[in-house]
Amino acid sequence: MGKPTHVGTRWLSQDERTAWLANSAIMISLPAALDARMQRESELTFFEYMVLSVLSEEPDHTMQMSRLAARTSASLSRLSHVVGRLEKRGLLARARVPGPGRRTNTTLTQAGYEMVVAAAPGHVAAVREYLIDQLEPADLAALSRIGAAVAAAINRAPASTPPEAS
Repeated sequence: MGKPTHVGTRWLSQDERTAWLANSAIMISLPAALDARMQRESELTFFEYMVLSVLSEEPDHTMQMSRLAARTSASLSRLSHVVGRLEKRGLLARARVPGPGRRTNTTLTQAGYEMVVAAAPGHVAAVREYLIDQLEPADLAALSRIGAAVAAAINRAPASTPPEAS
């Protein structure tokens, strides 16, 4: 059985398919591995850690939800769900921004800051073990260029709602 004959489809070459499948394996397995390790070591999911980490880097540990969603590559609905869970655990606090519109700030609490600081060494160790230390310096530079190019293409694409997951 050969390739389907859809007119105008630019099928992947063997090299392109090999690269795509290798990248697909990373996109699926790396977040799952980080998630399992983070939950085991710090009782945070990978995404929860990312939310806390982004907030911890802000001078006042506060960020508007829409900006936080962009910084964590999440939909507002996914972020809202996760922030709600973190808020119930006392790691974050939400407050409506005064003025017109429906704007909400999210602030990292002291407990949240302590949790992300405690989890950071394990997170960095996992990132090194699973990705960074597997690469040569030229690979790291290429990965940075690839990530930037793919992110730019995605940001230029028409808006769509990513699947919800945590």
